[in-house]
Amino acid sequence: MTHGSPRFVVDLRDPAGPGSADSVTGDSMEALKVLDDEQEWSAFSRPDAARPGCWESNVMIEGMHCAACALTVEDALSSIPGVVSAEVSAGSQRAKVVWETQSVVPSRWMQAVRDSGYRAVPANDAFARERRRVESRKALWRLMVAGLCMMQVMMYALPAYVATPGDLTPEMEHLLRWASWVLTLPVILFSCSPFFANAWRDIVHRRVSMDLPVALGMLITFVMSTAGTFNPDGIFGREVYFDSLTMFVFFLLAGRWFELRLRDRTAGALEALMNRLPDSVARQISDGEFERVPIRRLKKGDVIQVRPGEAFPADGVVVRGQTSVDESLLTGESRPLARAEGDEVISGSHNLAAVVLARVERVGDETRFAQIVSLMESASTTKPQLAKLADTIAKPFLIGVLIAAALSCALWWSTDPERALMVAVSVLVVTCPCALSLATPAAMLSAAGALARRGVLVRRLDAFEALAAVDTVMFDKTGTLTRDAMVLGTTQVAEGVDPVQALAMAAALAQHSLHPASRALLAAAQQHGLLGPWRVSDLTEVSGRGLTARLTLASDAAQVAELRLGSAEHCGVQQSQSNALQVFLSDKQRWLATFELKEDVRPDAVATIAALKARGLQVHLLSGDASDAARRVARAVGIDDFKGQCSPQDKLDFLRQAQENGHKIAVVGDGLNDGPILAGAHASFAFGQAVPLAQAQADFLVSGSRLADVEVAIGLSKRTLMVVKQNLWWAAAYNAICVPLAVAGMLPAWLAGIGMASSSLLVVANALRLSRAQPMNKEN
Repeated sequence: MTHGSPRFVVDLRDPAGPGSADSVTGDSMEALKVLDDEQEWSAFSRPDAARPGCWESNVMIEGMHCAACALTVEDALSSIPGVVSAEVSAGSQRAKVVWETQSVVPSRWMQAVRDSGYRAVPANDAFARERRRVESRKALWRLMVAGLCMMQVMMYALPAYVATPGDLTPEMEHLLRWASWVLTLPVILFSCSPFFANAWRDIVHRRVSMDLPVALGMLITFVMSTAGTFNPDGIFGREVYFDSLTMFVFFLLAGRWFELRLRDRTAGALEALMNRLPDSVARQISDGEFERVPIRRLKKGDVIQVRPGEAFPADGVVVRGQTSVDESLLTGESRPLARAEGDEVISGSHNLAAVVLARVERVGDETRFAQIVSLMESASTTKPQLAKLADTIAKPFLIGVLIAAALSCALWWSTDPERALMVAVSVLVVTCPCALSLATPAAMLSAAGALARRGVLVRRLDAFEALAAVDTVMFDKTGTLTRDAMVLGTTQVAEGVDPVQALAMAAALAQHSLHPASRALLAAAQQHGLLGPWRVSDLTEVSGRGLTARLTLASDAAQVAELRLGSAEHCGVQQSQSNALQVFLSDKQRWLATFELKEDVRPDAVATIAALKARGLQVHLLSGDASDAARRVARAVGIDDFKGQCSPQDKLDFLRQAQENGHKIAVVGDGLNDGPILAGAHASFAFGQAVPLAQAQADFLVSGSRLADVEVAIGLSKRTLMVVKQNLWWAAAYNAICVPLAVAGMLPAWLAGIGMASSSLLVVANALRLSRAQPMNKEN
C-alpha cells in the first residue's frame, strides 16, 4: 500500500522460488524482521479505523493457483494469535490481513504464510514486478521444453498408431519406447517440477490443492509407461502413454502460462497505480535552493519542485508556473488538464509540460491518491458471495476427485489394470475445479478494472451482484444531478440600462467576493469577455448581504458610479415573488438589474436519466432543497417522481418503505449528508471529488464529474453477472459431461488435459471481455 510513502525495497526474493523447501532461509527471515519496525508499517499497512490498536495490511501471495490455495493461506493466517481477520483472493493473488499490534508483528504472520508453502510480500514491493517477470520466463521455458519434447515423442509414437500388424518388429517398437522415455525425462524433471513441488507441499501439510491430483496423474502415467518400457512383457507392457503425458503437460502448461500473463496484466494495472508516486522529490529550503528528500518526509506547507515527466507526490496548489497534467488513472479524465498558479493538483497525477512549484496541502493517508489505492486494494481482496460458495466447495470437491479416481481405478482393475490406471489419471485431470474457482472473481475484477479506468472505484466486488438486481434509482439533487456551483440564468434590467454593461459592472464587484453568487456572476462575465473596463475602489462587503464600491471606467475616468450588489435589502429594492436565488444591482438613485441564478445541471444528466428509464428502471429525486427548486431540476432532467424539503431521515424513510414494497434501490448522492441512505441502499454511489473517499458509505465512488458513469456501472454490473453465470454454467457443464466420459474410459489423459486447460482459459478470456467493454470518455 503506497500511502504517500516510497515503494518498499526490502529484497524478499528467494532463489529457490515459492513452495520450495529452501524458501525459508536465514536471510529471508532477517528480511521479514525488517517489517517489524513500526516506521516501515505505513509502506504496506494503515491503521484500522474500526478497530483501535489494529492495522490493516495488503500483501501479495505468490505461488497460489486455485481457490483451495487461497483457503489454505487464509487458514494459516487465521491460526496466528493476534490476526483478527484474513481475506485471500485467488483471482487477484492478494490478501488483506487485520492484526493487533500488541499481539503479533508482521514477520510472524508472513512467516506463517511461508510455512504453508507460499510467500507473502508487501503489495508495493519494488521487486514484485521482477519476480513476476522471472516466473513468467521460467513458465515459458517449461512450456517450450514440453512442446519440443512432445513433438518428438509424437513422432516416435506415430508408427505405433499407423502401423499394421507385422510392420514393426518387437525390437523397433522397443527402441521407439526407449526414445520416447528419454525425451519424456526433461518434461518430468523440468517442466513438471512445480506440480510435483506443490503436491509434495500439500502432502507434507496434509491438505489438498489443484496440483495434487494433477501431479498424481502425471506420476501414475509416467511410472506405468516406464514399467511398460523396462518390462514389455509385464502387466503394463501392452502400451505406453508418453505421448499422452507430454501432450497433457504441454497443454496444461500453456493454459498456466496464458493465465499467468492475464493475471500479470491485472496485477500490473494495480501496480501501475500503486507505484505511481516517486521515491523522492525536490523540496525548497530556507535559502530558496532545493534539496532532494524522500516523499515520506514531506509535510503540509512544504514547497516542492515537480519536473515534466514526474508525478506529484502529494495533494497541493501550484504556486509558480503553469503546465498540463495527466489524471487519467485517478479520475478517468483522458485529456491533459491545464494547471496554473492557484490551481489544485492531486498526488499521483503526472506533470506533462513544464517545471512547476507546488505547495503541499495534504500528505499520506489524507491524499485522494492514498484513498483511491486503499479502495482498489480493498476491492481486490473482497470475495463476492458466489466466489465464497465456490471457495467453500473447492476442497471437498478435490477430495471427491481423489475418491472418484480411486473408485474408477478399482472398477476397471479386475478387467484391465493398465486401462484402470489411465482412467484414474483422466478423472484426476479432468475434474480439477480451476475454472469453477476463477469464474466469479475473474469477471468481477475485470469489471472493476474497467470502471476504475473511467474514474469509478469499487469498494466491494459483491456490490456488482446487488447493483445488477436494482429496479429503482434514487438521486440526490445538489452536487449530484447539479454541480456545486450556480450559473447565471435570466437577467432583468431597468429601462435604459444595457444588460451587457450591467453584467460587466456586477462582475467587477463580484470578483472581490468568494460568495457562490459572486462566483456565478464572475464566471458568466468571463465567459463573455466582459472583465476589465471597470476599476473598483472603496469596496466594502457585508457578510451574507452584499458589496458596496465605487466603479470607474478604465477608458474614461470621468465616468464614476457608486454601486451596490447583493440582496434586495442591501440594495434597497423590493424583493420579487420569485423563488429563485436573485442578486440585485443598484446605484444611489435606483434599481439597475436583477440577476437570477440557477443550479448548474450536469450536461449529461438528461441523457443519463433517459438511459436509465430505457433500461426499465424507476427514477426518483429526493432533495433537501425547497420543493420549487426540486421541481425545476426534476423537470429539467426528465424525472417525474420528485420530492423536496427532505431531511436525511425523510430520505431514509422513503428508502425503507420502497424496500418493504419489494424494490431494490440504488442511491446516488454526494456523500456529504447522504450517509444513512448510502449505507442502507442495496447499492450506492458517492458522487463528487469532495467526498472523504476512505470513509464513504457508498459501494461505488465516482471521482470524476460524469453522471453517465452511474448508468454505465449499472449496465456493466448486469453484463458482469451474465458473464459470471456463463462461466459457472460452462464449468458445471464441462464437469457434467467430461467426468462420466472419463469414468467410462472414453476420455484419454491428453484430451482431459486439453479440456481442463481450455476451460480455465475460456473462463478468463470471457471475463476479459468486460475489461474492454467501457473505454474512457471525455470529461463533460
